[in-house]
Amino acid sequence: MLNHGLTLCLVALMLVAGISCDWKPQAEITPVVTSAPIAITNMQAFQVRGVIVELPASGKTVRIRHEEITDYMPAMTMPFDVRDANELAGLFVGDAVTFQMKVTETDGWIEQVKKITGQELQTNILPAGATMRIVREVEPLAVGDVLPDYRFTNQLGRAVSLAELRGNAVAITFIFTRCPFPTFCPLMTSNFKSVYELLLTNPNAATNWQLLEITIDPEFDTPARLKEHATRLKADSARWSFLTGTLVDVTALSEQVGLQFTRESGGGISHNLRTVVIDAAGRVQKIIPDNKWTPQELAEELVKAAAK
Repeated sequence: MLNHGLTLCLVALMLVAGISCDWKPQAEITPVVTSAPIAITNMQAFQVRGVIVELPASGKTVRIRHEEITDYMPAMTMPFDVRDANELAGLFVGDAVTFQMKVTETDGWIEQVKKITGQELQTNILPAGATMRIVREVEPLAVGDVLPDYRFTNQLGRAVSLAELRGNAVAITFIFTRCPFPTFCPLMTSNFKSVYELLLTNPNAATNWQLLEITIDPEFDTPARLKEHATRLKADSARWSFLTGTLVDVTALSEQVGLQFTRESGGGISHNLRTVVIDAAGRVQKIIPDNKWTPQELAEELVKAAAK
């Protein structure tokens, strides 16, 4: 299942299909126009410019590479939901647009999407670039496959072997602590917190379960930073761990379950979302794409997985 030979792979800058987000260090960004927040009750709203890089067939989502959003997040490539499909009528990949991004603590979307003339904008926010990294040659995991043994380090600096978790139902998701948009990494962590509370407070729930969040930004997300993150969430490491490790191991496991992430030459990260349930026998029970699942659904999956 897992070939431990190492190969050098040229990873070109690419736009990951499905749900993804992209982080860039603020120092690397020189935006054409500084975006300004607009005061709206119970939410934040920002006027933003960007370039359309994908228009999925659903008509309710658009992927945009946008400029830095002052006081919120640096330039990113990410999909945005629209609440009215007519917002995207007449727009095409490559169009420069202006739009309002609205964000609450738990949701985010865009509206008032308008095409603008923007050759200069397009040049500034769509730079070319590529990076080199070492990856393992791995095969995709399917339901019923045994999860290979990977070794990571948790928020307390302790070694964690996935093989040592046999006998427990395990839910795994992938995040990085600098990911800002509420429906991406923050939502995965919020959902895991709800699952954690559901299973702890349900007297009839199984007791042999573990939650693992693995960072895809191991250079930044050190055990110390993950400990700060876990402390804010009041996460008990006996049940809910935040893991880091070598980039080659993080990449290998993520690719086996369909999570892809790339780093741009300026340090940016683009990724999609995957959540995986492993049963007590160490086999893959379910691979969940995107972010549409609920904590109740995942808690039920873990109860089933714990009984196997």
